[in-house]
Amino acid sequence: MATESPFRADVVRGKAALVTGGGSGICFEIAAQLARHGASVAIMGRRQEVLDKAVAALRSEGLRAVGFQGDVRKQEDAARVLASTVEHFGKLDILVNGAAGNFLASPEDLTPKGFRTVLDIDTVGTYTMCYEALKYLKKGGPGKGPSTGGLIINISATLHYTASWYQIHVSAAKAGVDSITRTLALEWGTDYEIRVNGIAPGPIGGTPGLRKLAPDEMAKGKREIMPLFKLGETQDIAMAALYLASDAGKYVNGTTLVVDGGLWLSRPRHIPKEEVKELSKVIEKKVRASGIGVPSSKL
Repeated sequence: MATESPFRADVVRGKAALVTGGGSGICFEIAAQLARHGASVAIMGRRQEVLDKAVAALRSEGLRAVGFQGDVRKQEDAARVLASTVEHFGKLDILVNGAAGNFLASPEDLTPKGFRTVLDIDTVGTYTMCYEALKYLKKGGPGKGPSTGGLIINISATLHYTASWYQIHVSAAKAGVDSITRTLALEWGTDYEIRVNGIAPGPIGGTPGLRKLAPDEMAKGKREIMPLFKLGETQDIAMAALYLASDAGKYVNGTTLVVDGGLWLSRPRHIPKEEVKELSKVIEKKVRASGIGVPSSKL
């Protein structure tokens, strides 16, 4: 259950944001929290009915929100939605790239077309939105001073930090997203005063992604092989985005913030804790008995 926000209600007041994939799940909550904390928010998605429902939910809270249908894979859609957002709000301060595609597939069952589709949405789509947003986010852009730039937040993952079963397509895509984040942070931070950061969520309860990638049928035994496994909330990710969008995060650039409860560090505990001391004593006795590792003065 969502808890009260630790941030002031006006922490991003006066800012304008566009959130791709903002019609549902994590990105809807990011859009909602930005709006609840003072921002004007546009959401972009492919399905008009999902957009309409999301915008209606935000407006029912008295929040300033608008939806634009579009596909991040199409450059003309990216350009149109960004232009419409700026026309509606007068400027763009925050771009959240959250549109993504995912499904479980072993490599031998994943066609190059399926692989390419995910990269087109996640990686190329992220870059396309950034590319088309530059003229609005850079210092001196619409509604900005000569030394004030905007912020890009790219939603990523931790799958590619090691290796993940049945996720070769998304691992490759998100590795590309992280590279985009770091490179644009360097180049656009230097030239245009734009900060570029990422967020890598863990498993978030009640989201379409969790239902597709970790259905209940797969949950058995999770805690044994991943001791830190626990579900997060959409608000956990939205609070990370709010931190990066607020003045609290103004010195953060080129970083992908992992918000997963430490899950990606999880390893199974092969030896029960209570056996470790006894096992250590046995091993120490064997070592001393063999003379291995014992200083010659002690022999």
